[in-house]
Order: sequence, then structure tokens, then C-alpha cells
Amino acid sequence: MLDAHKTESARKSGSPDTVNVGLLAFQGAYEAHRRVISRLGTNHIEVKTHDDLRSCTHLILPGGESTTFLKLLEYHDLTGALRDHADSKKPILATCAGLILLASTVKPFQDSLGILDITIERNAYGRQVDSFEADLTIPTLGDAPFHGVFIRAPKISGIGPDLTSLAAFEDSHVFIREGNIFGCTFHPELSSDTRIHKLFLESGT
Repeated sequence: MLDAHKTESARKSGSPDTVNVGLLAFQGAYEAHRRVISRLGTNHIEVKTHDDLRSCTHLILPGGESTTFLKLLEYHDLTGALRDHADSKKPILATCAGLILLASTVKPFQDSLGILDITIERNAYGRQVDSFEADLTIPTLGDAPFHGVFIRAPKISGIGPDLTSLAAFEDSHVFIREGNIFGCTFHPELSSDTRIHKLFLESGT
């Protein structure tokens, strides 16, 4: 694990050669993502301000409550900075509610950032008690299945022509990519498998 001095130095230097992962840290499952990034020995910081976000080479939008995320992004005036991060082709990993934030269309309707050309259905599998786990076939990660944890998970019901579906479950896309952005309807941070986070980190190097 990297020490605090090294992480803070990377943050202040903003070196383009340094991978510095930002974790949107208003609420939600960012601590679980932090543990994975720490296991991989990569610099990381909590993102709560413009300066935090501008110092990041990569950004993770965790699961949580998508409507709360939207309100907090607006309150902290981070919506434009997040769009700039996406437009600059810096990698983003969006999981569950984080993916809802980026969608172009959300059902039932709610506001979103419209960054990712997908239609997504909130709480598509039911309530918390309907959460489940499943082994997923993800060819880009190799032959071994990835154990997916679905908690109040959304469903991707439509994707744009520039998107790639990296995995499906029961005829629904669960892991997608559009350029620099990766999206999961499940929680890869709750698995002991680090391959999705490695793929995300390597995409910007």
C-alpha cells in the first residue's frame, strides 16, 4: 500500500505520468473501491472539490443513491468538472448508481448527466431483499468467470452504437464500455477479484 506522503505528493504534482484515482466520496460504496485500489498499490484520493477532480487521471463513481449524488454534485458545483473529465478522455469506472448518473435515459425518469449513451432501468430486479450474486462470463478478462454482486441493481435496456457490451446476464448488458468509460450494473469492488479495476487502471496508461 502506498503511504500518505506519496499519495499527497502525487495529488499536488498532477504529474501526467502518475496514475491518481479519484473516488467520488460524498456517500455510497467508495470505501470498498478504495480497498481494491489500495491492494493494487495505486495512488488514490477522495474527490469532493474541483481541485480534487482536476488532479485525477482516473475517476470512480461508486454505488449509492443516484438522486442524492445528483444533488450533491450540483451543490458542490462539480457537474461541469465531471463532464470535463469525461470529455478529456480520462477513464471513468461507474458502478450501479454511478452508472445511472451517466446514463442518457433513466427509467423511471430522473435527471442524469447524459454522458453515456445507454437506457437504464433503476431497481430493475426489485428491492434490497432481491439482491443476488452470479458468475459472469467476461471474455476480455480471460476464461475465469467474474463473481458479480448485484444489490438493488439497475438493468441496461438499450445501448448506443458506439458502446461495447463486455458481459451480459439473462439477456441484459451488465458490463459495458464506451471509449474511456466503463460501466457495471453490479459491484466489482465487493468481489475478491481485481481484474475489472485493473482493466480500468490500464485503460489510461
